[in-house]
Amino acid sequence: MEKFRKEKKFNKRDRDHDKGERGSFGKFEGVYNIGGRIATKNSTPGFRVYDEKVVNRDNSEFRIWDPFRSKLGAAIVKGLKSFPISHKSRVLYLGASSGTTSSHVADIAESVYCVEFSKRMMRELLPVTLRKRNMIPILGGAKHPEEYVHNIGNVDVIFQDVAQKNQAEILIKNAEIFSPRYAILSIKSRSISAEKTPKQVFREEIDKLREKFEVLEIIDLQPYEKDHVLVNLKVK
Repeated sequence: MEKFRKEKKFNKRDRDHDKGERGSFGKFEGVYNIGGRIATKNSTPGFRVYDEKVVNRDNSEFRIWDPFRSKLGAAIVKGLKSFPISHKSRVLYLGASSGTTSSHVADIAESVYCVEFSKRMMRELLPVTLRKRNMIPILGGAKHPEEYVHNIGNVDVIFQDVAQKNQAEILIKNAEIFSPRYAILSIKSRSISAEKTPKQVFREEIDKLREKFEVLEIIDLQPYEKDHVLVNLKVK
């Protein structure tokens, strides 16, 4: 078993979608190379979250991390160089939805505070958090962190994936309250403006972040996600 550090070995599905781009992978704690695919070691063996493939190896069960279902997974496959989440990390996950990506993060981190606004998505998330006990479900809106601050305290990393217009402002507001060292922001351009080009939206949103954050890297998520980038950030 080796941690993910090689150039990816593409399967046919990836080759069909990746159009020849091949990123290299850094050595990330808790992220594994299973037959050329990224995976996390299942913290709840026998339990799957989104019908993901599982592989048993070396007396452990590994969950294949599908980059077509996860923006963070897509960023890793696309060559993310810095991964701030470790087994000691307390992670605030804004926009946890039904738990696809946040459950992989929970396989790695100490605790994941899963904020989700949609009651329908929360109904799907709750059974996951009952099995993965380091996932703490919080029904609330990411733009109102004052409503859930009493449930959390300070965190090490904020991961944000919310389809709202003021994505940069939401991250800044949460960072001011929860004092993370790092943040990861998924920007969906069409949620901010359908009139401006995606590049213009990305540039404007990232410029808003520069006063509080150092921009470590920007990953275009195509072909896994259209008109999305993932921005890796360090608090100044």
